[in-house]
Amino acid sequence: MKCLSLKQPFADLLAHGEKTIELRKWNSSFRAEFLIHASKNIDIESCERLDMNSNNFTIGAIIGSAFLYDVKEYSNQQEFERDRHKHLSVVTKYLKAIDMVSSLEMKRC
Repeated sequence: MKCLSLKQPFADLLAHGEKTIELRKWNSSFRAEFLIHASKNIDIESCERLDMNSNNFTIGAIIGSAFLYDVKEYSNQQEFERDRHKHLSVVTKYLKAIDMVSSLEMKRC
């Protein structure tokens, strides 16, 4: 099974269905379930911005699974801003976004 590694808090947010779009610079033809890996890195600035305690995260482990069902390309800033509640990012350098929905069965380590 394929695996996507994300920094915390984004891995946790995706695993719990609070983040449904993951931003990437690359495209993918992959459409299937995959594992969510929480890297050993924590984005402290994002934890503070999202009012999340950085000491509460699992790191360096598989924390769940999700299903990749679509790839979306943003053609302008307005589209990017419209989906901010789905990707939770302030970074605007990405033009492509991968739409994901968390799977109903979570596999916690």
